[in-house]
Amino acid sequence: MKEFLEVLEQLYKKVLLGATLENDNQDYVVYLNPAFSDQDGCTATLSEYSHTLGVQGKRQPPSVNLATVSATPVCLKRHSQMSSAREITLLQLTVIKVMVTRVLSVETEFHAKEKYREIIKILLKSSDFESKLTCMFQNPDKLMAHMAAKCLALLLYFQLKEQITLSNSWIAFCQKNLSEYSESDNIVYCLWTLTVVIKEILKDTCSQKTEILKQFLTPFDTIFEVFYNSLFSQHFENRQDTSKIVNILICFLELLELLIASRIHLALHCTCQRHLFLKPSCVLDVITWPVQAFVKRKVIVFIKKCLLWKVGEDLCRASVPPLMPPDRHLGVDMLALADAILQAVDLGLLRTLSVHGKPSCFGGEVQGGCERVPGLDHVILRAASLLIIKSLEIKFQNCASASEMKVDLQRFMSELLAFLKPHLQPSVHSHNPCEWMSRVFIEQDDDMLEAARASMGIYLKLTRECEATESLTREKGIWNHHTHKNGYNPHCIFLFFLKNVGFDSTVLLDFLISSETCFLEYFVRYLKLLQKDWDEFFTICKYFDITESHDGMNICGCISSFAQDRHSNQTELCPLATPGSCRNAHAWVSPASDAYSEPPNQVLVSKGIHATLQANSLSPRQASQSLVDYGSSDDSEIESTDPCLANSKQTSLYPEAVRKIRDSVGTRGDQKELSLELQSRPSVPKESNAPGSVDCGTAPSSIVSEAGISYRTVKCLDELQGAINRLQKKNLFPYNPTALLKLLKQIETIYNKSMNPL
Repeated sequence: MKEFLEVLEQLYKKVLLGATLENDNQDYVVYLNPAFSDQDGCTATLSEYSHTLGVQGKRQPPSVNLATVSATPVCLKRHSQMSSAREITLLQLTVIKVMVTRVLSVETEFHAKEKYREIIKILLKSSDFESKLTCMFQNPDKLMAHMAAKCLALLLYFQLKEQITLSNSWIAFCQKNLSEYSESDNIVYCLWTLTVVIKEILKDTCSQKTEILKQFLTPFDTIFEVFYNSLFSQHFENRQDTSKIVNILICFLELLELLIASRIHLALHCTCQRHLFLKPSCVLDVITWPVQAFVKRKVIVFIKKCLLWKVGEDLCRASVPPLMPPDRHLGVDMLALADAILQAVDLGLLRTLSVHGKPSCFGGEVQGGCERVPGLDHVILRAASLLIIKSLEIKFQNCASASEMKVDLQRFMSELLAFLKPHLQPSVHSHNPCEWMSRVFIEQDDDMLEAARASMGIYLKLTRECEATESLTREKGIWNHHTHKNGYNPHCIFLFFLKNVGFDSTVLLDFLISSETCFLEYFVRYLKLLQKDWDEFFTICKYFDITESHDGMNICGCISSFAQDRHSNQTELCPLATPGSCRNAHAWVSPASDAYSEPPNQVLVSKGIHATLQANSLSPRQASQSLVDYGSSDDSEIESTDPCLANSKQTSLYPEAVRKIRDSVGTRGDQKELSLELQSRPSVPKESNAPGSVDCGTAPSSIVSEAGISYRTVKCLDELQGAINRLQKKNLFPYNPTALLKLLKQIETIYNKSMNPL
């Protein structure tokens, strides 16, 4: 047996390095075919290994000379005294796995790859080889079972790539275990094997992967539905141990996610890809099961990714393929999922959802002697909030009644704000309710922008429907109150977002050149809205200034006289609060809040370096055709909730281009180039009043504080415009920003006109 082990070790070393094998193929097959003492998945004894070799021709160990191999082995520590049959089997499985990986790798030398391919094909022709691997699933040795599943998954993918018919014994094994639901390890390894194969197909770059996946899924298309119904109909009342079903559930959720991902990224449409959408309540019910918090968290995050059409991004470690055109069932399926989520919320899902969890730490759970206060599970908070706002957007896109939408919006947003109230201190009810979004998503910018985009879609849809009935003009005050009370006013949301990033234009630029968020689409839609709704934006900015002054955060002390007189005009000047509650307008922002307070040197604008906001003229050079002509017409606005359109990413950047952009724009502390550019522009019209007071009789749009919210907002947009202009002139911007620059210039023009009404 010593020679047997030495040959396996040497064979592993050569295959690991991708070296060419010199001996006959059958010589290697003898040493790679596992032997078993029975059909229970247990490995053979050493004597049985010797007997197996004798039966197969009493071959001498082939010469595997490593003298020609110059590289040093990396992953194997030689065990010269190894005598365990278990170690032999594990080494055999490892060699097979590495050999298949080498065949699938483009880096393997051609002759070596062909030799490996022939050896694997000979192994697969053995009628009992795959049966041996499935028998190992029952082995009490978990490492052995896992290695067998991993090896089998790669062999299945190899057969699909080589257009070899899949083994009927393996298909029958999976169909039997998935149709006859039981909490055995066989189901877990069946699901895990299916998941690995689909992952490999999605990561593949070949053009035939749609056909390959279809061939693989066809035998299981109906079986998945049976298993789906069986798994989610389980009851936990009388169970002592739920670990097995939880393990099965986690594996199946990963498989479901990949099935849905294949629907998004491949032109393949199977029934098994629609099970979640046809019966979404089954998965939602898991949140009410008496299982561990991490299981509920995984379910909520899974549903969130399905709703945002972002499934598969975490499971596929390579870059996922581009989105495909939506299939004909997409709209119906997304609406069904959104309706199921809202129905669950209506039945009290949020009231039963616990967001208190153990504090996260490295190395496992907190020890008993270390008492720490349980913190909030912000993952669940964010996911639950995004589920509601996104579901409302999808539902409203399929609804034509403005009154019905208002009722649903008020009901579900009230439910959401009530759910968030005890977890956000100070409560959002003592502030502007629109602040909930920036506070919930402050640590997750991609989710925050998805929520902002969804709320924007809701606002625009309601606005259009109200304008169609001519009720918006008549009930403007009520309408403004409704948007603030239910926390979806787009101006407040955008201003809170800018406050979170410190009105830093470089942060906005990062978002614009990133392909990881939907900021470009959201930003363009907001700029188009801002052009039409400037007066409302300016009014809201003044209330932000008033709030800061009452919380001791007034940066220039120039709102006092306006604040003293606001009680006499509270009906007209308080669209942000309920009638009679305008005296509480100052309670919008938490006093001295760490999240929103800013150092004086970040907010004060010195009059000596005060510069005007004036747009640069576009370079006369010819620009390439824009990806999307955002400024062409109102119809160009992306209104659809089609996930394939909504989640289309911006053009990706090469690392070198990103580096050049960073170098060109500079850091936040290095604004020398920007300062020189701004100094060359005319100055902003000076205030007509002394710094300590503001004439309350002046129209709101005729004057602005140098450090007020509206000034800082437009200044931030102007700095962004200048940075984009510079990058465009150097051909460093990742897409044609002409239309975006046009929108920014129009905002600046509106601002300048409001400052100079004559």
